[in-house]
Amino acid sequence: MLMQVHQASLRVGSRQLGRFNLQLRAGDRVAILGPSGAGKSSLLKLLAKELPASQGSVTLGGRDLQHWSAPELARRRAVLPQAHGLAFALPVELVVSLGRVAREFDPTQMALVRQALAQAHASHLWGRRFDTLSGGEQARVQLARVFAQLWDAEGGVLLVDEPLAALDPGLVLELMHAMREFAAERGHALVAVLHDMSLAMNHFERLWLLKDGQILADCEAVPAVLPLLEQLYGLRLRLLQDAEGMALLASRAGPVSARRVAEAA
Repeated sequence: MLMQVHQASLRVGSRQLGRFNLQLRAGDRVAILGPSGAGKSSLLKLLAKELPASQGSVTLGGRDLQHWSAPELARRRAVLPQAHGLAFALPVELVVSLGRVAREFDPTQMALVRQALAQAHASHLWGRRFDTLSGGEQARVQLARVFAQLWDAEGGVLLVDEPLAALDPGLVLELMHAMREFAAERGHALVAVLHDMSLAMNHFERLWLLKDGQILADCEAVPAVLPLLEQLYGLRLRLLQDAEGMALLASRAGPVSARRVAEAA
């Protein structure tokens, strides 16, 4: 077991979230879904050690997260947050190399930075200033930064929070494939907070469904989960699939069938 959350809860302002009991294996791809305010980003921060558990424990590699030093953790776990603006006019290659700050000096580092940019389909941005880039270009560079961070690690954890929000559809698929390939090649677990249900169904194996600070379900990303998604969002859903099995979830407002939810559960 790569990561384990046991009876963990956390306090965010006046809210108490959890208790969470979750397991993450090397190579897992998990999407966290839930309505706005459900606590998705807070759960991700719990996994990242950005928010401490008020009760229970979170372990990585069998060791409590609280016993990992910051440099140790940076070599095993990378985080891609929602916001990725920088206050300074840094060159793109320097932004990417920030992912390597917890490692010893490496004379081949800039070659690795070039490889990370290529993995994120951002080689053409070398030499540009980060603050002059479009939102989509900045997303590519920040993805390259976390690639650089875990480039030579195995069995790590890549945590991403709405990494593809407000990007055009072509870029969304391009970067989603880049993340999947990167994680699969190294045995990293990939955990992503998402709002796009179709993206979650097509690119992730498991779903953590979160509502009101509690896990509604930890389930496989298969068509049978649709009634639980309907309960989660209060929508009626219809699944459309093409000849290759790619899924599109169409939604409309309306009462959710209690029978379907009970059957799914």
